[in-house]
This record gives sequence, C-alpha cells and structure tokens, in this order.
Amino acid sequence: MPRQAQRLVAVGLFLGARLVGAAVLTLVAQHAGRHPLALLGRSWDSVWYLGIAGHGYGHDLPSPAPGVHSDRAFFPLYPALVRALTAVLPLGGGAAGLLVSWAAAMAAAAGIHAVGARLYGRATGIALVLLWGLLPHSVVLSMAYTEPVLTALAAWALYAVLAGNWLWAGALAALAGLARPNGFAVAAAVLITAGCQVWRRRGDLSRVSHRLWTGAALAPLGWTAYVLWVGRCEGDLAGGYFEVQRAWGSTFDFGRGSLHSVHVILAHGGRFEFTIALLTVAAGTVLYALLLLDRAPLPLLVLSGALLLVALGGSGFFESKPRFLLPAFPLLLPLARGLAQMAKTRPWHATVLVATLTGFSCLYGAYLLVYADAPL
Repeated sequence: MPRQAQRLVAVGLFLGARLVGAAVLTLVAQHAGRHPLALLGRSWDSVWYLGIAGHGYGHDLPSPAPGVHSDRAFFPLYPALVRALTAVLPLGGGAAGLLVSWAAAMAAAAGIHAVGARLYGRATGIALVLLWGLLPHSVVLSMAYTEPVLTALAAWALYAVLAGNWLWAGALAALAGLARPNGFAVAAAVLITAGCQVWRRRGDLSRVSHRLWTGAALAPLGWTAYVLWVGRCEGDLAGGYFEVQRAWGSTFDFGRGSLHSVHVILAHGGRFEFTIALLTVAAGTVLYALLLLDRAPLPLLVLSGALLLVALGGSGFFESKPRFLLPAFPLLLPLARGLAQMAKTRPWHATVLVATLTGFSCLYGAYLLVYADAPL
C-alpha cells in the first residue's frame, strides 16, 4: 500500500474513533439536558482561548485567592488561528475553535503515523494513531483546546528531525512553543538531538550543516519570545510569566503537589476522574521506562521525558495531568508494537481489545464533559 494511502487509513481510523466519541457524547448530553457543541466548544479553558481570540489579551478574572487570574497564562497560537478563521469564514468563535482543533487533530494523527511507520512499520504506525485516539482523555482532541495543535506540531517536528530536515524541525518547534506552556518540550527535543549531532562531529565542525545550526536556533524562539513578552507586560522580564502561572496555582514544585494528591487519593479515596488520572500518569511513567529499555530514538525520549517531567513535577490540577500527556504520543509505542503484532497473530483478540478501548474512551469522555465537575 502506498505511503499516502497508509496515512489516510490511519487518519480515517482516528476520525472514526472521534466521531463515535462525539456520537456517544451527543446521546449522553441530550439525556442530561446539555448541548454537546457547547460542551465541546466552550468548556473550561476554551472560554479563555475564545475570549483572547475575540478581544485580545488583558482581560483578567477575579480569583478566590489574592490577586487575579490573567489571560496571559494562555499561549497565543491557538487563539490567533481561531481569530484568523473567523476573519475569513462566517463562523462564530466556538465553531472556529472546533474547526481548528479537529483539523489539527487529523494533522496530528497523520504526523503520529508518519513517525510510527518510519520507525517500526505501517502496522505499528496505524496502531499508534488508534491508541492515541482512544486514550481515556482523548475527548480533549475533539474540544476547542490546544492539545491537538501542539501534538500536530510535535509529531511533524519529530518526523523532520528523524528525516534530518532541521529547518522544518526548528520552525515547527518554534510554533509549538507558541501553542502551550509545555510546548518547550518540542524545542528541547530538537536542541538536544542537534547538540548530540554536533558532539559526534566535534572533530570536524565543517561537516555540520548550516541547516542544523539554523534549525537549532529557531527551535526555542517561540516559547522564549512569549515568556519574555508576558514578563515585559508584567514589569518583570524574567519572572513575570512565572508569576502569572503562580497566580493560577501552577508552579514546578518537583512533584510535591503531585505526591500530596496521590497521598490524598490513596488514603481517603477520590472521585473517579482522580483515580483515572492517577492510573494514567502511573502508566505513562512505566511506558517511559519501556521506551528507555527499547532504546527509542533520542528526540522521542526527550519530548516524552520533558512532557512527563512537567506532568509529574508541576503543581496545579492533578486531574488535568493526563491531558498534559496527550502530546507525549511516543509513550504509546511499546503498546502500539504489541497491538500490531497481536493484529497479525490473533486478529480477533486485537479487535476485541480495540472495541473495549473504544467503549471506555467514548463513555469516559462523555462522563468528563457532562457529569464530572473537574477541570479538564
């Protein structure tokens, strides 16, 4: 099967999974008297992003804690895309936000397949996309959220690094840095891999392509520029952005907040979504260990490791941590290789497994949006 046809199959399977999820959400939401498009397009952080798209930055929300919640905590790429779309199409902000997210999610699925197929073959690439689309929190990929945009940029940046296309890798990493706070992980993957290439050729730096130097220089520009811009607006160039995040309760505390949340869950129990979040983060940690044992390519290890480090070491809403790991799709490679092998040797077992994952993912996604009173 030609490469493009393989990619279309992967994207088609992903789209099918998300459409089933949207159908289940619609049924559950209507039963509860809720509107499914409003849930997808205007829930939690979506409201902030759409507000920035419509009115720009500088609008704060009073917080129960001292101070305010600043909209400068939200990075600019996604609202810029939404604003651009509403400027050329007769769409409202919510519809434009969903269109951007769904298009980005399909681009991400294509990029994830490209990475998986390049490393381990067509079957693994398709399995990797399918598993990513059926994660417990994959409903976020259907919402007006930024994870689809970041994942698309991360996947294609990794593919560019693997293919040795450093200019594309650096440019995509720079855009990823404008998408989300943890978008710096893409730049880290590009920079560290480029640094290793330079180190290997340290005896003759003339062999290092100027494209590598340029790509490495581009990679951190997006994230750095936005952090410095927020710092300038806050009157503290180096620390202003981090003060904004601190007002939201989001700091890097080396895991103290996460350990406290785990202790509370284990000692006193917790809502269903807290338990699933704990299991998801624990599974991500185990899968990263498997990636290390499998000696996965360096850029995949750096991206996944940086995203996992942010999820484990950051304070804030514990129930949101699985969402932060959605762009860390390389963590699923050990499972994707196993699923691809199962599909060859025991296709009926693979079919039952995928059907079970689909059912849980769709029902859990509907639960998160309709019934769970926890921020995504």
